[in-house]
Amino acid sequence: MRAIWKGFIRFSLVNIPVKLYSAIESGSTVSFKQLHKEDNGAVGYSKVCKSCETKLSSDEIVKGYEYEPGHFAIIDKEDFENIRLKSTKVIDIEAFVDADEVHHTLFDAPYYAGPDGEVAAKAYQLLGETLRRSNKLAVGRVVLRDREHVVMIAPHGPGILMYKLRYPNELRDINSVPQLADTEIDESQMQLAETLVKTMEKPFEQLELKDRYKEALIEMIHAKIEGKEVVAAADEQQPVVDIMTALKESIDMAKAEKKPMKKSTGKEKTQKAKQKKVS
Repeated sequence: MRAIWKGFIRFSLVNIPVKLYSAIESGSTVSFKQLHKEDNGAVGYSKVCKSCETKLSSDEIVKGYEYEPGHFAIIDKEDFENIRLKSTKVIDIEAFVDADEVHHTLFDAPYYAGPDGEVAAKAYQLLGETLRRSNKLAVGRVVLRDREHVVMIAPHGPGILMYKLRYPNELRDINSVPQLADTEIDESQMQLAETLVKTMEKPFEQLELKDRYKEALIEMIHAKIEGKEVVAAADEQQPVVDIMTALKESIDMAKAEKKPMKKSTGKEKTQKAKQKKVS
């Protein structure tokens, strides 16, 4: 695993040398190239000015912020350098918070943090165990790719997991979602719904979580390579059922799926043996 960042986790006067590693397996995605339909030639990315239709090289392109329609403030590389924050190699912990205080909508990209060297290992393990025993999360800041991010540090297995967090003002207000009417819920329907939830309970680790679309995509690609016809699956017809009937039938179905297989007993074996002798 290759480190993408190297620096320190710092809280108060404690400094822990660490390396960051992406927690996402990038090789798990299926990528495609754009091709010319006529001859399968690769399609390049052309940068063309929309005003004069001139093809541009990278050094002819600048960044501009449109503060009024058609009016831009041109931002040079030097301007970005001037606002670069000093601490690009330190994850500064600002506070320790309860886990339930950080809403899951703020979670962004995950990273694994590992100790950088044998000397760092003890302090690294101490931080992880402290977070685990106190049931707290560390919240701090780090500069990655010239931008400062709020991050959350949590214990994870034998190590430490770091999440980039979104800023709260980046999230839209849930109340702006259309048709969130405050409707009255029927109590009998609520009881059935709660029964259905209990019937369908299962430990998370028992769930088979895999990318079914990726599997179907790879299967389709292999079929195309072998010259086979790719047939689309027929859409399932969803019957319209009233909610009470749907809940009751769902509970019966969930109970049937959860029913354990009947174990064979010694008596059954003896009976089968007797039947064989008679025949």
